[in-house]
Amino acid sequence: MFRKSVFLGAAGLLSVPLLASPAVAQDEAGVIEGASQVVLDNIFIFLAAVLVLFMQAGFALVESGLTRAKNASNIMMKNMMDACIGILVFAAVGYSIAYPGDFNGWVGFAQFGVADFMTIEAASGLIPSVDFFFQAVFAATAATIVSGAVAGRTQFRGYLLYSLVLTALIYPIVVSWQWGGGWLAERGFVDFAGSGLVHMVGGIAALMGAIIIKPRLGKFGADGKPNAMPGHSMPLAILGVMVLFVGWFGFNPGSQLAADLAVPVLAALTAFAAAAGGAAAMVTSWAVLKKPDVSMTGNGMLAGLVAICSGIGDMTPVGTLITGAVAGTIVVVAVLGIERMGIDDPVGAFSVHGVCGFWGLIATGLFATTSGTNGAVDGLFAGGGAGLLVDQVVGGLAIAAFVAVTSGLLFAGLMAAGLLRVSEEEELVGLDVSEHGAPGYGPEMLRGSAPIGGTKSARPIDVELRELVPDTAGSAAS
Repeated sequence: MFRKSVFLGAAGLLSVPLLASPAVAQDEAGVIEGASQVVLDNIFIFLAAVLVLFMQAGFALVESGLTRAKNASNIMMKNMMDACIGILVFAAVGYSIAYPGDFNGWVGFAQFGVADFMTIEAASGLIPSVDFFFQAVFAATAATIVSGAVAGRTQFRGYLLYSLVLTALIYPIVVSWQWGGGWLAERGFVDFAGSGLVHMVGGIAALMGAIIIKPRLGKFGADGKPNAMPGHSMPLAILGVMVLFVGWFGFNPGSQLAADLAVPVLAALTAFAAAAGGAAAMVTSWAVLKKPDVSMTGNGMLAGLVAICSGIGDMTPVGTLITGAVAGTIVVVAVLGIERMGIDDPVGAFSVHGVCGFWGLIATGLFATTSGTNGAVDGLFAGGGAGLLVDQVVGGLAIAAFVAVTSGLLFAGLMAAGLLRVSEEEELVGLDVSEHGAPGYGPEMLRGSAPIGGTKSARPIDVELRELVPDTAGSAAS
């Protein structure tokens, strides 16, 4: 680990008493320099955690912009509660499941709460409160990925229960398998910042939620073909993408867990992946849709960022650019494919986080090299054989299966209990009013602002929906 506390170290040397012997002065300088590095590490990780927390704002803007105006406040509320619930529940039980201490296996638990939370001194490493804060905002990020996939038709109380269970149990168990020292860590699985442990968890849960809750009213016609349901504000959505881009400089470089000279390299590689993903998505959407699609390009940037999380500490710039570009291409195909399968994911959450998260794990098995920033293993294309690639695929499939089963049971239980899908009337009115008692925008913004099919209209959106939805559509609601 590189040390860069030059000025603080120099100050420490000046404070040594003049009468001290050279040997004593040298020893004390080393102690001061070491203490200074610990302070730098902790302050850096705190700031990285703040950037990751700020990603909640990015997700809220993306999801709100890509969905209907009548659900904007509901989207904001869900993202805000993901942060609140995630921090509180992860503190109570999630952290101790994710990091159970001396652990080798599938599930463990240390204690309720975070041990020694108020400790403010450390001989080395991070103090408990900073470590917890950084890990808690990751948990909240995994939870909030689902919000956009189930937008426009989900009961708020049911969503709160989902968020609680994911941050208390599902996400921490998966994290314990790798970052907590469990069976994936023993296999040699690599996931530096969470392509699988964070993004696949949220992406797979998003898919299960979208499948079980079923599509929004009017999304698919009687012939099964999808109707366009444009979001109400592309500027908000792209602003959210850029906020997430900035937040990712806490997500990836922060996962170094130290203030060393690898941090700016990781930041530059993060930017490479985002740029390659966005450019590739633009080209792909242009070729497929005959126009350079704005939302697809934004999702391409996010796809590149998601995919590079796993191997960023083990890749060179070439591997990073390839990983990001492939992710940007894949996400366009995935978004269109998921829609053609009859699954309504308004923001492409599964495609961005689930599909491209899995690609990120595979890319690590292909492009990892000991020439990377922290490179400890060579992947297939660096002459290391297929061992790492196999471990990455096994880990990705295990994460996908576990999250699909657990989140599927959770959403199915909520649906059966009548806690998941809003009624047809509530959906047509909009969740801002039906769930929270007031619209997010004034009435002039809710009349024909985002008509179905892209045609101009001055009629209220609920009239358009009623014309498209068959009389039996209400049977899909619970």
